[in-house]
Amino acid sequence: MTNETLGVGRPGTRGRAGWTREQASRIERTDDTVAPIVYPPETDQIPDVHIWDTWFLRNRDGTLATVDGYRVCFSLTAPSDLLPGKRHDVATIRCFYSDDGRNWHNAGPVFEDALGQRQWAGSALYDDDGSVYLFYTAAGEEGAEDLTYTQRIVGAGGGSINTADGFELSGPWTHHELLQPDGDRYEREDQSRGMIYTFRDPWFFEDPETGETWLLFEANTPVPEGSDACGGDATLQEFNGSVGIARSPTGDPLAWEIEDPLLDAVGVNQELERPHIVYRDGLYYLFISSHLHTFAPDLDGFDALYGFVAEDLRGDYVPLNESGLVATNPENAPFQSYSWMAFPHDGEMLVQSFFNYYDFDGETLDEIAHLSESEQMRRFGGSLGPTLRLEVDGSRTRIIGALGHWHIPLDGETLPLTDRELIQRGKRDETDAGGYGIRTETERK
Repeated sequence: MTNETLGVGRPGTRGRAGWTREQASRIERTDDTVAPIVYPPETDQIPDVHIWDTWFLRNRDGTLATVDGYRVCFSLTAPSDLLPGKRHDVATIRCFYSDDGRNWHNAGPVFEDALGQRQWAGSALYDDDGSVYLFYTAAGEEGAEDLTYTQRIVGAGGGSINTADGFELSGPWTHHELLQPDGDRYEREDQSRGMIYTFRDPWFFEDPETGETWLLFEANTPVPEGSDACGGDATLQEFNGSVGIARSPTGDPLAWEIEDPLLDAVGVNQELERPHIVYRDGLYYLFISSHLHTFAPDLDGFDALYGFVAEDLRGDYVPLNESGLVATNPENAPFQSYSWMAFPHDGEMLVQSFFNYYDFDGETLDEIAHLSESEQMRRFGGSLGPTLRLEVDGSRTRIIGALGHWHIPLDGETLPLTDRELIQRGKRDETDAGGYGIRTETERK
């Protein structure tokens, strides 16, 4: 596929690929990008904890790993009796496992001695020799009396999985600080203006074309005061999100050299969260999650999954669907899901996220705090949401259906018929349509 097919990308700061204000101004909800309404599942599989940002144990080639028949995921968690808005302050990584991709079990906290005051999102590698590596964000300085927001990228090695008597993930883990912002390519905390800076969400990726090993992460591009970026508009300059990258010269998961960003969004958006890549049909699909409130003034984005595509990893990324919008929540449930992560499945892509605040259509998520504590608890899902099905063709994408809460199939596992397929066959069956707590396409219209 050629650049003529994808379209022409636009240069960003320092000549890098950039998400421009013109592109982002095209963001709008369409039938192809709006997910179905989500309702709570009949049974909460893991009732003891709030669950949000989630990632799967993957092989080096990016496929979902299985260990003696088990698929494995990791999530940020907090006690389920905690007010949801406080969960980030005590976030702990837990492990979950399943032998069928539908029913999941809690294997408990991963670490006893992780770095930072709490842990934020990352990724996980099941290496060729059976070793488990976990990459995560160390948030805050361990030992500090007050809550702090310093962010470092950490790798933990030494993990292994034992299935002789059920399932057990164990260490001993060794934690290695891998990366800190350099202040030149990536903004440090003392350089940030306005919103909190970002240097987090490490995501392991081995390029199938070159065999090179990379670590993506969320960051910010430094924009010094007095800069002529964004026409010198100091307010727009505060919205300076980027997708950072580091390379491992030897393929060692714990040895990285920081490089220039893949993409930045100066003047567009301050947080390009949880960046990750799906390689498909010779193209590199770069996905990020972002919020309504992190878009720069005069841009109307949503809590949503956004994406870009290029012909090589360090290429000129073109926004998917012209604006970058891939999947968002319905207008009457704008915060029902967040923290989307795409992964390949046979001829399409699947998109996992967590079930956030439902039965709530406020203009901003801050309005949640105006509700009583009991109402905040009631409206928070705190679990994995339905898995979306995504059709991808070059630089265009389309949501074609949804699976149930916690349904994570492997390549080769048959998926239910989509609503369109059922209609074409002249029948309609809620179970076959994957209606596990969701409104199907026909019901949304």
